[in-house]
Amino acid sequence: MKADIQPGGFSFDCDAGQTLLQAADAAGIELPSSCRNGTCRTCLCRLVSGEIRYRIEWPGVSVDEKAEGWILPCVAEPVGDVVLDVPYAFSVF
Repeated sequence: MKADIQPGGFSFDCDAGQTLLQAADAAGIELPSSCRNGTCRTCLCRLVSGEIRYRIEWPGVSVDEKAEGWILPCVAEPVGDVVLDVPYAFSVF
């Protein structure tokens, strides 16, 4: 599966069972993060396209935020290719 990050234009592959944050880290793409367990909301970003599933039953995203496409990549696994809006993402390479 592939993840594209806007507006930076970064892309990385995501293996099955890997969260978006784990895959980004492995590819040298820094996404804002802190707790990595779905509670602090530091990594909150918008899913522009694609589908995800959560590792935990109810991450720290409200019903309204979910409806607007907001996700927590620290506990989100892509179901297929995704595009995320993460303005503060950057490449460490």
